[in-house]
Amino acid sequence: MRVRHDQESIRGQSMSHLRSVALAIEHATIRRDHLAQVAANVERNLQFARQQLAQLEGYAADTDARWIGSAAREISAQIIRHQYQFMDRLQQAIVMQTGVISGVVNQLDQARTNLLQAEFRLAGLNQILKTRKEALNRVQQQREQRQMDEFAAMQHARNRALPMSGETHDY
Repeated sequence: MRVRHDQESIRGQSMSHLRSVALAIEHATIRRDHLAQVAANVERNLQFARQQLAQLEGYAADTDARWIGSAAREISAQIIRHQYQFMDRLQQAIVMQTGVISGVVNQLDQARTNLLQAEFRLAGLNQILKTRKEALNRVQQQREQRQMDEFAAMQHARNRALPMSGETHDY
């Protein structure tokens, strides 16, 4: 009776460990999914920032082309000065947007690193769960084998004792 109670206690502890690992896997999966969403959002931000940069560069190129096309006309010094100031500000905006892109690229690298770490953690937890289940199955198989061996030994002992007592039992 004591052995059976100990076996149930061990089985209960093992199942508790499996539930703990399963819960950790659930939380790791939620975290991984969240980090994947963050990485996807950062990628969208990067695409948007690159589109804005392309628009700024296109606008600067168009403005330069128009300016060069109008060079044949007589233009006042004040208009030329305003044009240069405008182009300087446009170039500053392009430089700033390039900095924004650089920052978003860094965010994306960090988001991907975080996601990769979450994937590794989840894979590790899944491996732990697999290993513990295999160990639990081995213990259960050993327990069943031990019970079958005990039953066979008792059956053998009964069969040996029966011819001596003259009784017969069919099993």
